[in-house]
Parts: sequence; structure tokens; C-alpha cells
Amino acid sequence: MRFVFRWIKRLVLLTVVLILALLAPLAYVETMCRPEGTLDAHDPLVGPDWQRPEGRTLLTYPEWHIVHAYADYAEVVSASNPHDYGFFSSIAGFWSSTCALSKASGPHGGFPWETKQMVYTIGVSFTAELLGKAAYEETFGRLFTLLRGDTRAPLDDLSARQSADYAVFLQQVPWYKWDFTRDAAELDAAATDVLRDRERRFALGFEYRLKAGYAKLIEAAVAAVGADQLRLRAVVSGLGAEALAALPEVQVIETRPEGIVIEAPRYRAFTRLAEAIAAAGGDFAEIAGNDDILFTMITDQPVADGAVHSFARQGNPGYRHLVLIPVAKLADTLRTLPAGALEHIHDY
Repeated sequence: MRFVFRWIKRLVLLTVVLILALLAPLAYVETMCRPEGTLDAHDPLVGPDWQRPEGRTLLTYPEWHIVHAYADYAEVVSASNPHDYGFFSSIAGFWSSTCALSKASGPHGGFPWETKQMVYTIGVSFTAELLGKAAYEETFGRLFTLLRGDTRAPLDDLSARQSADYAVFLQQVPWYKWDFTRDAAELDAAATDVLRDRERRFALGFEYRLKAGYAKLIEAAVAAVGADQLRLRAVVSGLGAEALAALPEVQVIETRPEGIVIEAPRYRAFTRLAEAIAAAGGDFAEIAGNDDILFTMITDQPVADGAVHSFARQGNPGYRHLVLIPVAKLADTLRTLPAGALEHIHDY
């Protein structure tokens, strides 16, 4: 009995240590990354029903950091092995960027509790997931790649393709809508008898089925509180109503002295739309009822003017920069960026 109790105590202690490790970054952000500056209020041109808290333009980035992390991971495993991915640097990137954005959020309404709950929840989940993957891939996963040799197994290539498809999917659709069960079944169907395939089928199959169950819980929770708005309103000048209405999924709402009010899709679709508007000579007076906006860009330099935060990417060359500017300067900025430099406009 003493032996059993001793191991129970060890497991309890390990659990406590793991929980504290997961909560430590959250505690750091909460205590050391307080919003700085005073609120700079803006009366929305589109009306209060279409205005989102301006701080959301900064604090949507942590969600997209996870999207970018999956894209980086997919790029790494397309030509290499999972243990070559920097799991710990990806976790550090999430929390360091959240810290920088929290500090910058003061003039934009701060870091409201509702947003904190979301950011902290996904941050802890992301940290736990990557720590779990690192623990496996850096040990057992690495061992099986050594036993495999330099020749990739069929499931190495299949799982790399699945990762790439998932990364593209996340650009526009919430993660919990991905069919992880289908991925697990695809692994089962394509597995050969080679050792690496059997290991990938077991390890990734377990991961996919675990995510499938978790995704159902998250989808149910989102359904209970309501999904985020999938469209926004913006005020555009310099282009006529006919030209704007011809753009994909754009609806012209009204004409104001400041410009034409349009309704448009959010997420990656809005980034591409904003590029098209800027290229056609249009300018923005307001986006989602606000006059400041965050965007990310990729350059070959480690620093960029006006960047709130910058860091190196994984699997791809260059550095990611988080840039906060007035909405009125967005189109001019897009027109001067090198081709391919714009990554994502954080449309609140």
C-alpha cells in the first residue's frame, strides 16, 4: 500500500507541476503585460450595431498565431520530420506576441475580460497540445524516424498532406469544423506494414480521434453562446458603388459623405478584398466601426518600422511583423508593400 500511495503522490505532484507550467505564461501576461496608454474613442460611421471593440483587432492575432503555427508545421513536415519543428519556440511566440499586444491595447479599449477568456483558453490549449506533441515527437517519434532511415514512409507523406490541407482550411473556417475522424480513417486505409507506418497510424490516429471528440465539445459550446459574426461593414472612398458591388461577396449598403458603406466577408477573404480595393485606387475611412487596424506582413528583415512585435517564422524564410496603423493609411500602405509581403489584415 505504501508503494501505491507513493506513486499516487508522485502523480498528483506531477499533475500540479504541469498545471502550474500551463498557467505560468497566463500569469506573466496578466501581471507584466498590462495595457498602456489612455483610451482613444471613435464614433462609428456604420452605427454601434456594426462596431466591434477596437482592441479585438490586436487580440485576434493570438488566434491567427495558431493558424500560422499549423502552416509552419505543415511546411516543416512536408520535407522533414515532426521533431524538427520548434514546438517550444511556437509556444513562446504565442505568449510573447500576446504580451506585446496586451501592452499596446490601452488606447484601443484595453484587454477586456471576455477577450481574455478566449485568448487564455486557446493559449493554454495550444500550449498543452504542443507540449504533448513535443514530448512524443522528440522521444518516441524521433526513435521511429531513426529506425525508418532516410526514406519516408507512406504515412509520413500522407500526414504531411493532411497537415497542409488543415492549415489552408484554418484560413477561413474554425478548427473544430475539420473532420479529424476522416483523417484517422485515411491513415488506417493507407497504412502499410512498415514500422514507421504502424507507429504513425497509432500516434496520429490517437491524436486525431482525441481532437475529434474535443472539437464536438467546442462546437457545442460555440453553438450555445453564438458564433462570431462572419461579415463586417467598412467605409470606402475613391471607388464607385458599381465597382464595389462587383467585388466578390460585397454588398453596397449606403453612401455617406465619408464614403460608401459596404458589407463584406471577414477573415482571409477580407484580406484579399482589401488588397483588391487598394489596388483599384480605393481607400478606407473605417473598418468594423473603428479607425485603427492591425495587419501582419512578412519581410526578410528582423525589424520593421511601426511593428508592435516581430519574430522569425518556421519552415519558411523571413520574419513576421505585427503592424498597427490608422485605417485611413491602410490602402496606401498596401499599395507600397512588396508583392507577397501582406499576410493578414486583422479585421477584428
